[in-house]
Parts: sequence; C-alpha cells; structure tokens
Amino acid sequence: MAQSASLISTDDLARQLGAPALRVFDCTIYQTPGPDGLYVATSGRADYDKGHVPGAAYLDLIADLSDRSSRFRFTLPPLDELTKAFAAKGVGHGTQVVLYTKGLPSFATRVWWMLRAIGFDDVAILDGGFDRWTAEKRPVSTEATVFPPATLSLRARPGAFVDKEEMKAAIGAPGTLSLNALSSEQHAGTGGMVYGRVGRITGSSCVPANALLNADKTLKPIADLRAAFDGVGATQNKRILCYCGGGIAATVDAFVLTAVLGHRNVGVYDNSLQEWANDPSLPMERD
Repeated sequence: MAQSASLISTDDLARQLGAPALRVFDCTIYQTPGPDGLYVATSGRADYDKGHVPGAAYLDLIADLSDRSSRFRFTLPPLDELTKAFAAKGVGHGTQVVLYTKGLPSFATRVWWMLRAIGFDDVAILDGGFDRWTAEKRPVSTEATVFPPATLSLRARPGAFVDKEEMKAAIGAPGTLSLNALSSEQHAGTGGMVYGRVGRITGSSCVPANALLNADKTLKPIADLRAAFDGVGATQNKRILCYCGGGIAATVDAFVLTAVLGHRNVGVYDNSLQEWANDPSLPMERD
C-alpha cells in the first residue's frame, strides 16, 4: 500500500479509537445523475445514521462547508468562515482528525484539502474508507457523535485553491501543468458525464482519480502512483493545477501528489468545469 503520514490504515484507526484527541468524520456525499444530465448531490447523513465507525461524527460538506450563496456546487467559503465552521465541528489545535467516506474517497480528500487550505495538517484519510472497514468485519455504531467546539486559528496556504484566472494563465506556461482528474473519456470528450461544453481545458493532461485506486478503494502502491503522474510530466519542479467537474475528484489527484509523492506546489481549481465549461470565453478542446 501507499505510505504517508496523511493516510491511516484500518488497523491503525482501530487501535486509536477512543483516544481523547481523535476526531473521526464520515464525509460521505452521494452523486446521482439528475434529469438535466448533471449530478445531483445528496447528503450521506441517512447512511451514517444506519452505521458508521464507532465514535465518528458526520461532516456535511453541502450544508456546513460550502458557500451556499454560490451558483456552483461545493464552492469554497471564505477561509475565515471555513475555519470557524471546522472549529464548530470539533476540529482544533491538539486534535487528530481522520476522514473517511463510503465509496470513492473524493469527498474525504476534498475535506482534507480544505483543511490544508486553512493550515490544519493533523489530518489523515482512512485508506479504503468505510467499505474496507466493514469488509474486515470491524465494529459499526449507530450512535451519533457530536464533538465539542474547538479553538482553531486560520493559517492560510495561498494557492491551495485557484480560480479561472490562474487556470487561464497556466495555458501554455512551461512551468505549470493543468491536470484533469475525470475519466479519459471525459477528458477526450468522447463519453461520460459532461458539465457544459464537452472536452477539457485547453492544454491540460489527464490522470483519472479512479485510476489511482485499487478495487477495494485503497490507494495503489506508490510506484504505480508515481508512474501515473510521471507519465504526464507532473514533475516536482512544476506548479500542478488539478481540476475535474466540481473540484471534488481533483482533490484525489492533489492528495496523492502532495501527501504521498511529496509535491510542494499543487493547487485545486475550486469550481472546475461546472464554471469553465459554461463560459464560452474560456478555451476548451476535445479529441
């Protein structure tokens, strides 16, 4: 398996359950195709209530950690507001946070990246998530947990999230690589869910987030992960800007690049193609 201080195994989490400073969060959000062809995002709270890692609380990205005034889904709130929202949920100095999801880890990595943006680093992703936890027949609880509010100060990391202007500036820039985390078919414009115009941001490369995972949702071995990014020229000396449909799957690529492979200059395009593909002034291409 891949090794990282920001990746925790089910064995290690099981040994730590009950630790006073531990804050475990179920971050599950479900996306299903809607009548307009776009994804409909719904809270995973109902499934959390049916069963979760003992002592875990539910962290609602839609209701509590997104800018509800934005016309885009999952838009990042102002960082000072985000810091207060995390503190209200029990994330604070001296706590150790573990994030997991049911299914793909992208919503857990989204929350991990948001915490990184405000300068909180004591956080890990559960490798394999709840699927691996239950496959190993580990204990499950239906008792809801609410952590007491904590104290958390903002130590912002400029550049963790980027906007369309930085993405535009990256086109043709020799020291920057734009990286699509959607499927190869979506990148080529030949199939899959679309977010407006078909295809990719002009000049971008593709490392699908799903291609970084084993069948059991754990991360692939580090040699495979490194090969995937090396294959598109995502080298350590470049600024790498990850995007997808709405800034969610992109965080899987960003997490692997940063937490596992040690890249130091990675950004995530917050609104991604839901913004870019619906603005005809922004360049796109397809195969």
